[in-house]
Amino acid sequence: MQTENQEMIENVTYDELFVGQSARLLRTLTLEDIQAFAAVSGDTNPAHLDPEYANDTMFHGVIAHGMWGGALISALLGTKFPGPGTIYLQQDLHFSRPVRIGDTLSVVATVLSKEDEKKRVELDCLVENQKGEKVLYGTARIIAPTQKILRPKLSAPHIQLFDPEARLRSLLERASNLKALPCAVVHPCDVESLTGAIDSAKAGLIVPILIGPAKKILACAQAGQLDISAYELVDVPHSHAAADRASEMAAKAQVQIMMKGSLHTDELLHAVLARSELRTGRRMSHVFRFDIPMYSKPLLVTDAALNIRPTLMDKVDIIQNAIDFSQIMGVQNPKVAILSAIETVSPDIPSTIEAAALCKMAQRKQIKGAVLDGPLAFDNAISAHSALVKGIESLVAGDADILAVPDLESGNILAKQLEYFAGASGAGLVLGARIPIALTSRADGPRTRVASALLALLVAHSQIKS
Repeated sequence: MQTENQEMIENVTYDELFVGQSARLLRTLTLEDIQAFAAVSGDTNPAHLDPEYANDTMFHGVIAHGMWGGALISALLGTKFPGPGTIYLQQDLHFSRPVRIGDTLSVVATVLSKEDEKKRVELDCLVENQKGEKVLYGTARIIAPTQKILRPKLSAPHIQLFDPEARLRSLLERASNLKALPCAVVHPCDVESLTGAIDSAKAGLIVPILIGPAKKILACAQAGQLDISAYELVDVPHSHAAADRASEMAAKAQVQIMMKGSLHTDELLHAVLARSELRTGRRMSHVFRFDIPMYSKPLLVTDAALNIRPTLMDKVDIIQNAIDFSQIMGVQNPKVAILSAIETVSPDIPSTIEAAALCKMAQRKQIKGAVLDGPLAFDNAISAHSALVKGIESLVAGDADILAVPDLESGNILAKQLEYFAGASGAGLVLGARIPIALTSRADGPRTRVASALLALLVAHSQIKS
């Protein structure tokens, strides 16, 4: 159904075409165009995607895929000239000059000949850049439409580009000038956790000390074809002993980071809490850092892994831990959204009352270094449009840096939804002890483990400075 002021698309039929007739399309190449073409075609040639590699090629920089220009010819023929109803038969192309980001291309198709019996048309195709330089040319053969078509113009499907590897590289750059620190890798007795530790070491983040049953660790290294000969291996009989030894080394400042391997989280944290030297007087809590395709900036979620049913005073520590971490990550005055099911205070939903109390505590400087608002429902915490529709006036709504969840169950569900439904790339660690603990799930891959080690390194260096 056509709506008022909707743009229309109209074809040019065979009978309306004449030799010498032409049409033009203009398009400026963006980095997003290159990335989208690579995603759709699967052509990930580094000449198009890797500036470091591309700078050493004969083109001295990133260039567009050659067929991106060919796709523009197809767009002109399919949507404008002749337009809907056109059937492509043949296309020959000659590539004469690279196309770079920022180039504006003029795509011109001109009728060369017509064949009345089969309604076939031959067109000259020419693509030039903004300097008038020919970058692509050739001829196309088509069957032209014979019936007039006038329809509302459809919007192209939206492509959301997200490159986890690029996000990880950007994150790793934050530690480019930081010294790798000794890290107790606790019970790395599966290939995944051992690989994550070795990858973190290769990235210059940690100096791993592998603590666990030596035979199991060596068997995992062999199974994963990992060379661990350069790393210290501390042989202990089981996971309990590994957690105890790691905590002892941390208490003696022999390591500045701990990394969870293939043991239960409560087993590791129990050993940490047993050492008074590792306590800070603040409750330990977990924080996830997510890069999310549909959100404009990194988002922290806390606590989704440690505190099951935190009290009001537990939440003070949980939020303060997240604020301090956010500041280490470069957000000096983070916006904290305290989540609940609704955005109004209700005695029937205790989390809304606690959210309001936490905001008042922030006003009284019992929580420092951030702007807090709550209760906020998830939608108006991260969507400015939702907040506007609901009439919420807030510095936090629609622009949150930190989501403080009501309890572990809701937080864990939210974190997994972000990862599995929203395609988020995440990493996590435990805060509130004398050293940071890189805490990962058994299902996490090496990239997540490296990212968690990076976060731990940043926190550890911050603690050393203080």
